[in-house]
Amino acid sequence: MNNQDRPQLEQLNAEIVNCTACPRLVEWREEVARTKRRAYQDETYWGKPITGFGDPNARLLLVGLAPGAHGANRTGRVFTGDGSGDFLYAALHRAGFANRPTSTHRGDGLRLHGCYITCVGRCAPPQNRPKPDELENCRPYLIRELALLDQIHIVVTLGQIAFDQTLRTLRAQGYAIPRLDFGHGRHYDLNVLGGEMFGDGADSLSPLPHLLTCYHPSRQNTQTGVLTPEMMDNVFGQAHALLES
Repeated sequence: MNNQDRPQLEQLNAEIVNCTACPRLVEWREEVARTKRRAYQDETYWGKPITGFGDPNARLLLVGLAPGAHGANRTGRVFTGDGSGDFLYAALHRAGFANRPTSTHRGDGLRLHGCYITCVGRCAPPQNRPKPDELENCRPYLIRELALLDQIHIVVTLGQIAFDQTLRTLRAQGYAIPRLDFGHGRHYDLNVLGGEMFGDGADSLSPLPHLLTCYHPSRQNTQTGVLTPEMMDNVFGQAHALLES
């Protein structure tokens, strides 16, 4: 990222934090922040949209779904303060992308190396399910984020919705990417599949990144063995191999 782009990323993040585009999500995230979970009654919840987090010069981008009601919606940092984050950041630390294996709050000293994390939905949704129009409202933020994170070589999508929405975002930028199937551990070279532009591609990525797929590190997946530490390690192993090739 060029030095002049860093203020632009800060400006984007400020816009995200102040977004009120989706009334249902605004009401929900603020209600959760007021009522709180019993274990966190003494804490002040973030209760606002979540920005991306990590190294602005990253070559690896992780795309998740949306903040957890008592995770990122409480702590103010993506994948921080819940079981999903515990699983993810431990894997990032094993892979050398994080300086520590835990992520508990914004001031805990966590740093990412060569990695940036974002999500397709910026507000905690009821039942962890944002509506299609709410994801549409968030899409311009991801488009601008991708344009500013101009060193990205690999995108890892965490879960089916993040996968679908990432592809929708790239298609909206003018790339003729065909229909692709989601499954854990898949690798798509998007330059081969969707390198041809149509329409106005001035704000699009060039070249396109490699796309790796991973099951979402939700407790439902990690506690049932749908996603194991070894499975996630394999995804980051693929990422390292691509970065080194």
